[in-house]
Amino acid sequence: MDERRVRARELGIEIGSLTPGPLNAITDVAGVEVGQTTVNWGEPDLPRGAGPARTGVTVIWPQRDISGEAAVAAGFFALSGTGEMTARSEMEELGQITTPIVLTNTMNVGIGYDACCRYLVQRGLEGVTIPVVAECDDSWLHDAAGFHLTHEHVYAALDNARGGPVEEGCVGSGTGMILYGYKGGIGTSSRLVEAAGQQYTVGVLVMTNFGRHRRLTIAGVPVGKRLPHPRLAKPESEAEGSCIVVVATDAPLDGRQLARVAKRAGLGLGRTGSTGGNGSGELLMAFSTTYRLDWSGGLQAKPMLQGDAIDNIFEGTVDATEEAVLNALFMATTTVGRAGHRIEAIPLDAVRELL
Repeated sequence: MDERRVRARELGIEIGSLTPGPLNAITDVAGVEVGQTTVNWGEPDLPRGAGPARTGVTVIWPQRDISGEAAVAAGFFALSGTGEMTARSEMEELGQITTPIVLTNTMNVGIGYDACCRYLVQRGLEGVTIPVVAECDDSWLHDAAGFHLTHEHVYAALDNARGGPVEEGCVGSGTGMILYGYKGGIGTSSRLVEAAGQQYTVGVLVMTNFGRHRRLTIAGVPVGKRLPHPRLAKPESEAEGSCIVVVATDAPLDGRQLARVAKRAGLGLGRTGSTGGNGSGELLMAFSTTYRLDWSGGLQAKPMLQGDAIDNIFEGTVDATEEAVLNALFMATTTVGRAGHRIEAIPLDAVRELL
């Protein structure tokens, strides 16, 4: 039986010197909501195409705007591009997004995209929109050939999105994910930062499916070198995987600045051991709930941060990303999936002893 799962701070691990928000989650950024649907059923010996399902969907609403007439500023950076995030061209060209962010598995990007469009149209959207949908490959544990994610799963995640605490580990789109040879999944963290005399919040949510066991680093300690390689883990030669990082902030930043913020999330991944390998899709994005664009030509924003004032936003992003990865790792539980593949949860007592 797994040990009781706890977040990094319950193990005494404090990343950086900045203070987390009240929930230490992306939802500390006012207005941001997270919804998740977990699809977890079936025995490991089912034939290909019939199960088991170890997957799901996680959605992030930057704002509850169904109309599509307002956009939040957003930026994108690809640390390693062997993966997919739709609407990245809109972020790079226009510096904005207009929809919720949908996270799921590689083979169901189309379902996520189609379901998001249909959901918005059914609730009043006029015209067209380009949803943000990002993926990681969970097919070591999940029967990807069975296409077990449905429109209804996506609708449920969009409907049940709320502010408040965010469930972590083997939930939503993180149900079948693997992290440094151990079970991974969804993780989140936040930081309160001061910039230009004002206090802002930076929140991060990660979908983790990357890393080689030997490189795992926790709070600067090379834990992966000191822990035995997990039994029956995915082979190291196939362990590069992917990671999606979503950074939210209420700091007034435009798309160009947010692309710079997204880039700094890669430093947080690197501090846990990521090298952005050739086969890895480590795709990073950031959005601001304050700097909003109105398609009629108006602009709803405080004056943008300028110059060195952004440095503390960078620091908060790096630290919150690192801690979000650790929370995904520590909160995940041992999972048996397709073809009897077993991915163990990281042993927290052993981590505590090493640290």
